[in-house]
Amino acid sequence: MLHACFAAGLRVSELIGLPLTALSLQPTPTVQVQGKGRRQRALPLWKQAAEDVRAWLAVRGEVRVPELFVNHQDQAMTRVGFTYLLDKYVSQAAAHCPTLLGKRVSPHVLRHSCAMVIYQATGDLRKVALWLGHANMQTAEIYLQADPAEKLEAIKSVVPLSLRRGHFTAPDRLIAKLREASL
Repeated sequence: MLHACFAAGLRVSELIGLPLTALSLQPTPTVQVQGKGRRQRALPLWKQAAEDVRAWLAVRGEVRVPELFVNHQDQAMTRVGFTYLLDKYVSQAAAHCPTLLGKRVSPHVLRHSCAMVIYQATGDLRKVALWLGHANMQTAEIYLQADPAEKLEAIKSVVPLSLRRGHFTAPDRLIAKLREASL
């Protein structure tokens, strides 16, 4: 569930409301997502995410609810339940990755992390906006500001000024005015 959320860049509401019928594992693993404003988008699943979903389906069993992800009571996963699981696994991961200690990892951080991965892989904000289901391109522009690689590229593209070393000699009038001001 966490991998699918990250790999697809899903909002929590999109993830917990995802019906089993929205998943297609053949021929190419994809998920049909209904986002904000009832906008539909189809997203391919990364190979590892598809394997994880297959493994989940093997242990999920038959349940009465249409949602893909369910809790331990075979009810649809809730926003609070998802956040609980995310916190639990972030704590476990912090034991192996101490840089996670003290960092806030929320469900929306997974979405933003996906956006940064997509942007760094493609360099195309249009693709990020399409992947995340943004209504307009301006929403995706925050990833330009967040990407340090963009800033480094800008620095490299600037031609440094060619300055010559020299000696500054103050004119006599300037020296006289400074002396007057100090008296």
